[in-house]
Amino acid sequence: MTTTPPKPLTVGFDLDLTLLDTRPGIKATWTAFSAETGVPIDADLVVSRLGPPLEQEIAHWFPADLVTEMTARYRALYPAYAIEPTVPMPGARDAIEAVREAGARTIVVTAKNGPHAELHFEHLGIEPDAIVGGLWAEGKAEALRAHGAQVYVGDHVGDVRGARTAGAVSVAVATGPCAPEELREAGADVVLTDLTDFRAWWDAYRG
Repeated sequence: MTTTPPKPLTVGFDLDLTLLDTRPGIKATWTAFSAETGVPIDADLVVSRLGPPLEQEIAHWFPADLVTEMTARYRALYPAYAIEPTVPMPGARDAIEAVREAGARTIVVTAKNGPHAELHFEHLGIEPDAIVGGLWAEGKAEALRAHGAQVYVGDHVGDVRGARTAGAVSVAVATGPCAPEELREAGADVVLTDLTDFRAWWDAYRG
């Protein structure tokens, strides 16, 4: 009798304000973008609401018929301004290491486009097992299911919805734009202050 070996545990993580503090670089990119286009943009406001796809933010500042063009222009500027200033969030490296120590896989599922996400991790020397970009909220469930993720960690109510849609345990960290009570109301199974609390939760979760 042959048996199929069990799949390894897989933990998914969001990128912006979950694993990486991209705010300084994103602010610098928007500031340069504003100067280039001549359109006044409140970069501090932009970085206060990170999470949703870039196109949604662009639409706050440009008419609908320019969103595609301006999104492409912003992305062209991004590598020059956003990669260098980005740093790991507190506990991020340890959280990934905790998953690896258990023989589990780590994947990143983010609304950020894949090539820029890969640049960030390459620059910081962080190596997830897979990176999937361009997915938001419930859409993240596509990648979480495809990779068999049992847990998804994120900072936004959209991340909670993605985890729930995928049937994964939703672990929320209160390091982004959403307050702990918002994350709980959205259906998070657990809310951590930040990723420095992840290892203890992970050890308890695995029993």
